[in-house]
Amino acid sequence: MVQERTLPHFDTASAQIDKSEGLRLYEDMVLGRFFEDKCAEMYYRGRMFGFVHLYNGQEAVSTGVIKSLRQDEDYVCSTYRDHVHALSAGVPAREVMAELFGKATGCSKGRGGSMHMFSSEHNLLGGYAFVAEGIPVATGAAFQSKYRRETMGDANADQVTACFFGDGACNNGQFYECLNMAALWKLPILYVVENNKWAIGMAHDRATSEPEIYKKAAAFGMAGYEVDGMDVLAVRQVAQEAVARARAGEGPTLIEALTYRFRGHSLADPDELRTKEEKEFWFPRDPIKKLGAYLIEHNLASEEELKAIEQKIQEVVDDSVKFAESSPEPDPSELHRFVFAEDE
Repeated sequence: MVQERTLPHFDTASAQIDKSEGLRLYEDMVLGRFFEDKCAEMYYRGRMFGFVHLYNGQEAVSTGVIKSLRQDEDYVCSTYRDHVHALSAGVPAREVMAELFGKATGCSKGRGGSMHMFSSEHNLLGGYAFVAEGIPVATGAAFQSKYRRETMGDANADQVTACFFGDGACNNGQFYECLNMAALWKLPILYVVENNKWAIGMAHDRATSEPEIYKKAAAFGMAGYEVDGMDVLAVRQVAQEAVARARAGEGPTLIEALTYRFRGHSLADPDELRTKEEKEFWFPRDPIKKLGAYLIEHNLASEEELKAIEQKIQEVVDDSVKFAESSPEPDPSELHRFVFAEDE
């Protein structure tokens, strides 16, 4: 087992969170977890096909960052592990599940599947199958916000973009090229590295000369932070500060969230490469249990209230499966639609 990095300390007293916000964060993380568990069930029952990459364990990153944005106004750009990013961005569970079933009612009209969630309505710029592929797309979105505001005089164009990618993407050229441009042009973007220690089957520490990714921001004169990606309140605080900087025209931020996926790389991965000792280090740090304990300890919620949220979310997830199963298949006559944007 590789020596674990010391997780950054977060002072919970600085969280400045009330009951309403705490329950909102808890509900979003539970939605992500229950949704992914249902995806695993459907996949192993032969109801869902193709590659399916689940997000279990990393919910604090999605919730902490995306819920710090303006929903349906700011932009979110994902990876192939994109279901939960879509849910946090506001895409209905029905539309995400229908997409996983390849149905016409899916958010990508059944054309994208697990790795290509997209919603123009919710400013979800897409999931991307190729590693680091979304980084240039997100950088372009941030550029257009700045261009519309500063060059075209649109005072309402203060949108911020959150770009998610994994530790493996940080060894790709797009990462360095886009960070350079974003810093040079002071683009309103958050580059969020979800460092779960493994790029498919390659341990992060074996693949890079500088394992502490957030330090790479210094090469571009960019703000760089590491954060405990298993603590939604810690992620939220760093994200809120980065969003405020971006919206104020102070440029991009690189955030390295130290997190861990509780399942294999995909549902086809037997997960034999990670050691028992490594899993035993990370599994007790479940971000949902951590937030739940915090809310109860600080009298922001009762166990009954948390259980009520879980029951409500389970009903939402079960409903999404029924909706997906009853939805129509894409019509073969529309096979060539959406090749061009004007087909919409």
